[in-house]
This record gives sequence, structure tokens and C-alpha cells, in this order.
Amino acid sequence: MDWFRRVKKSILSSEKKQIPDGLWVKCDGCEEIIYKKELANNQHVCHKCDYHFRIGSQQYIDMLLDEGSVEEFNQHIKSVDPLDFKASKKYSDQLKNARHKTGMEEAVRSVTGTINSMPLTMAVMDFSFIGGSMGSVVGEKIARATDKARENKTPLVIISSSGGARMMEGAYSLMQMAKTSARLKLFAEENLPFISLLTHPTTGGVTASFAMLGDFILAEPGALIGFAGPRVIKQTIGQDLPEGFQRAEFLLDKGFVDRVVDRHHLKQELTTIIEFCRT
Repeated sequence: MDWFRRVKKSILSSEKKQIPDGLWVKCDGCEEIIYKKELANNQHVCHKCDYHFRIGSQQYIDMLLDEGSVEEFNQHIKSVDPLDFKASKKYSDQLKNARHKTGMEEAVRSVTGTINSMPLTMAVMDFSFIGGSMGSVVGEKIARATDKARENKTPLVIISSSGGARMMEGAYSLMQMAKTSARLKLFAEENLPFISLLTHPTTGGVTASFAMLGDFILAEPGALIGFAGPRVIKQTIGQDLPEGFQRAEFLLDKGFVDRVVDRHHLKQELTTIIEFCRT
């Protein structure tokens, strides 16, 4: 039986390659494992199932506005802790952590720029900052962006991504619903277009105010859109909810959304709408 015994050393492989962490991500839609760089090159959309990954405010700005045209304004406005709110964490500590984590002062960026050489004003919410919640500063920045669009006679685009009102600020956060809605009423009197883009998720007080007041309401595929969450609604009405309830496609079918737009076509869609409104 010695005939079959290995007498030479086995082939030695070269030094084992270490694959750095964070290079791959699993798609929540189809569970495909995707190389992150490939995903970024595809505007963070799964090439297999078209699942739209959540992206940040800066990525939307870079994707939609012409290079070199962007000017951010009111970026230094910061929230305070008017109620000295404490839960599992102090609200003041949450703000510090969010600023350190995101490099942003608040959950929305407001900018002016051009899209295919046409001027516009844009406010972009960012879910990574305390769930994109709307506190007093978020409401103020959106109100000021609306005012700037009205003064400059440009179209207004607001991209929403939010868990709703920031309840650590109590009634201060709820007041932003009325404030932003009132400013949009003044904006509408100028006969300028307001385009609202709903991304995943757009819920709570944001949905109940400016997000659903657009002259044109667009949504990204699969975005969760609603006021209360499905679980709360189901418990309230005591009934099973339809399949796809509160998703962009369901709301399109029911008339709450005008168009569901793939991220690859978003810049052209906005361009078409703005060009149409200029004629």
C-alpha cells in the first residue's frame, strides 16, 4: 500500500491573499453579492434586480447637477436642544455623533446649480443624519430654499428621505410641517414648478407636508412612502394590507405619485419636466 503514499511535499500555494473588508455588499432585493465599486459605477442600483440602494445627499447632487455649477447655502445652520431632551441618549449627544459621522451639520443640504445648463434650486435630505428626521433646522433650510427659488425665479426640486418629524424637538418639529407648506404656497403663486422626488423611505411628517405638495411627484422604484408604518396601520384597522402597500409602484397605481423613475433616467426626467414648464 506504500505505492499510494505521497512521498513528496504537497504543492505549496503562494501567500494567502487577504481580501479587505467592505469591498462587497449583498443586495437586499435579490441577495446578489455585488462588488461595491461596480455598484457605485451603476449609480448604486443592482444590475441584476434593479434594487435601488439608499444613497446620500451629496451623491444625488453630484449625479443630477452639472459639474462646477453647485453652490451650497445655509450649510452652517445647526440644531440646538431646546427641550434638553434625554432618552437612551441625550439629544445633544445624538447631534454631535451625527455631525461627526456624516460631516454634515443637518439632515438636509440646500444648493443652487444647473441641470443640463438650466438653473434650479434643490434641497436634498439625507437619511444618514438621524434618519433624515425633520427638526426645526431642516424645516428652516427647506423654507429658505423655497424662498431662494422664488427670489431667483428658478424651479425647485426637493429630494426627500426621512423617517418623519424629529420628536426630540417636540412641537418645534411639528411646526415645520405648517411652515414648509406655507412657503410652498407662496412659491406656487409665482407659477414656478416644484418637483418632489420621494426616495426610500419618505414617511411621517415629511410625507404629510412638503413631500406630497409637488406639482410633479416622482418616486424611485421600491421606495417606502407613507405617513404611519404598515405595522401601525395594520394594528389600527385590524386588517391585512394589500401586497406592496406603501411602495412607490402601489402609490403610482392609486394616483398619489405621478411617475416612478429609475435612477439612471432621473436627470433626463427632471430636465424634460423643467423644459416643459419653460415653454
